[in-house]
Order: sequence, then structure tokens, then C-alpha cells
Amino acid sequence: MPPIITIRRLNKQYGEKIVLKDINLDIYPGQIIGYIGPNGAGKSTTVKILTGIIQDYTGDVTVDGKNLRESILEVKSKVGYIPELAELYDLLTPREYLAFVGKLYHLPDSVIEERSRKMLESFSLLGNIDQRMDSFSKGMKQKVLITSGLLHNPSIVIMDEPLSGLDANAVILIKELLQALKQEGKTIFYCSHMMDVVEKVSDRIVLINNGGIIADGTIDELRESSADSLEQIFSRLTSGGNQVQKADDLAAAMNR
Repeated sequence: MPPIITIRRLNKQYGEKIVLKDINLDIYPGQIIGYIGPNGAGKSTTVKILTGIIQDYTGDVTVDGKNLRESILEVKSKVGYIPELAELYDLLTPREYLAFVGKLYHLPDSVIEERSRKMLESFSLLGNIDQRMDSFSKGMKQKVLITSGLLHNPSIVIMDEPLSGLDANAVILIKELLQALKQEGKTIFYCSHMMDVVEKVSDRIVLINNGGIIADGTIDELRESSADSLEQIFSRLTSGGNQVQKADDLAAAMNR
């Protein structure tokens, strides 16, 4: 089976600062990829390149057989993007906002209406479908944002901290949703700092640090015969595993 996303020699820098260094990655259909790393490691830059937001990079990115630079609109039509923070035009209602998003993907009005109602009902938001979103909590807005990213039934779903602001029941729902999408053959590119969730849902984990990939494999492969959690592996590979000492130093600094 050929990869649905191929990244070769991907580099990106801002001025003198190198953000991504020679990223090479193959992602296959039906995989849930956990893409993790410390703040500033290059995760969000990778996501913004894959979604076509950033276009001034070097290297090659192919999505579903299409060169991203040459077929950016066609690629975007196959991708659902769920960022951590986004402008939702919160003077609109969920019905109005989802109608706007659906029309961008050329969905028929009947399909937009049916999918919007069913998806919002799953999130217990159907009763708020005609309420202006400026009164919504962060979690409610996040549920609308997730709905908008999946409305056009994309074959590739890119999530950047999708659980931000969600309550416990919604988190459980999203974890189950990821498995359902995987069973449908969809590809999930999942970025998060919530290591326990990444460990549970991912088929494969890619760890990036200082702009380069430093680990790539299943959780069992990353453990290397140890019983470490993903959080412990992450700490060992990105900080030398000395977080306890750093916490002690931080606490001591408060008392000086």
C-alpha cells in the first residue's frame, strides 16, 4: 500500500532560525500518527505546511499522489484541519457557521444541514444550533470547530491539540471517534501534549525535537523493552529526564 502522505527533505526557517531540518516521513492510509514534541520543536509548522497555510518551504510534500505545491486546492479538499485555536466568527450561530464552511467545500445545502444536525447532536449541542457563539464556552466552540473540520468527510484529518477545553465526556467521545475514522480507512495526523491520549490512540508515534525527528515507531518500539510510559520516553529524549530536579529547583526559587 503506497503512503497517502510523503514528506521528503522538508526544511523551513524564519530568518536565521531553522524550524524544520530535513524531515522525511511516510504516512499510510488508516494510520493514527501521534506527532509530538516540546514547544517550538516544529510541530505546528509541519501542520501548517501540510494544510497549505505555509507555502514557503523547501523539500517535497505529496498528499494522495498530488504534489502539495502544484495541487494545493485539490489537496485541501481532502484534508480536515482542526486547530487548537481558530476564529469562529462567533457572532454567527453554529448553523450559520457550518453552512458557510460547507459551501466552501461545495456541499449541497441538504447535506450540510443533515450532517450539521447529526454531528452537533452527538456533541449535545443541537439545542444550541441557532444560538450566537459569542456566548459559548471554549469547550462548546471547540466542538463546533471539530464539527467544521469533519463536515466535508475528509480522507485525511489533521488535529492540533483538538481536546483543548473539552470536558471528560467529550474527550472520551473524540477518542472513540478517532478509532471509528481509522476503521473507515481515514488517516489521522494527531498533535498533542496530552501524552496519555497520544499513547492510547496512536498506531505510530513520531517525536520531533529542535526541528528534526528523533524517534519514530509504535509505543512498544519506543519503549525498547522497558515499561516506560510515553511521558517518560518523551522526557528522557527531549530533556534528559531531569524534570524532578528542575521541579525541585523551581520550587526552591520561589522561596528565595
